[in-house]
Amino acid sequence: MTIDRKALIIEAATKSFTQFGYKATTMDLVAKLANVGKGTIYTFFKNKEELFSEIISSLLIEMKQTADNAIDPDLPFHENAHRALIAILEYRKKHQLTIKIFQEGAELGTPVARDMTENLERMVINYIKKKIKEAIKNGDIKPCDPELNAFVIFKLYIALIFDWEKHHEPLEKEEIAEMLKMYIVKGLSH
Repeated sequence: MTIDRKALIIEAATKSFTQFGYKATTMDLVAKLANVGKGTIYTFFKNKEELFSEIISSLLIEMKQTADNAIDPDLPFHENAHRALIAILEYRKKHQLTIKIFQEGAELGTPVARDMTENLERMVINYIKKKIKEAIKNGDIKPCDPELNAFVIFKLYIALIFDWEKHHEPLEKEEIAEMLKMYIVKGLSH
């Protein structure tokens, strides 16, 4: 049985980034956690940034698949938008690496952590934008600026799921769906 050293390194690095953050994770620490020599890491990855980037790319692919799995083609646009966004945001809340990186980006201002946060937001907004374009093409919603509306929908969800909870009881998914309908969908519907 062959040991997949690259997979061991990625798993160890994910654990380290999750536990210690980007800034405090070193290649020495990853090597120790993976039980490989530090040189072995460099046979697969040029540096810590490249290793981190590979992990984040996989995470973004998983998030997109999570959103795609939440969509039901028989449901209207607003319900699918809600289902996909909740799936992505729940994924983000449950995966400790994303939580740690968001905290590090916000609290320490680590550039790589901030970049990851921005990439994640861009990915989500582009995903919503694509779904809005499809909904316009299908006649489910009236013509609008897909990028601007994707941004507004995303920021509304962030505000309702994360910001609201800082000072209030968390909203139920149904309440969030109603807010989306009230503020966004009714304005875009025919």
